[in-house]
Amino acid sequence: MIWALICAIFLVGLWGVVHKANMVKKVMGLSIANSGIILLFVHYGSISGVTAPIEGSGRPMADPLPQALMLTAIVVGVCVMALALVLVYRLYLKFGTLDMHRVERKAWKLHE
Repeated sequence: MIWALICAIFLVGLWGVVHKANMVKKVMGLSIANSGIILLFVHYGSISGVTAPIEGSGRPMADPLPQALMLTAIVVGVCVMALALVLVYRLYLKFGTLDMHRVERKAWKLHE
């Protein structure tokens, strides 16, 4: 069941990136897809054990490496999202719209 939920979260984010014309919604879709990938890795890393990786517990421990890597992925994802939002803001200031298709048309008119 958890696999279906993780897959649904990723696919909703991918759908937002592909099918939305608003650039802010595209960035939000990218963030949702990133969250789905992070959940996938954290869940897959927790399957191997039953307890947190603390010395001396005597029970099988979960692998801490995927959790540490996903912490890094969260930080990188936040930075990428911040950069993307700044770029969207700059495009809005230059072209006056958040619609991707209008921005493309206006950009082509500038190059002609």
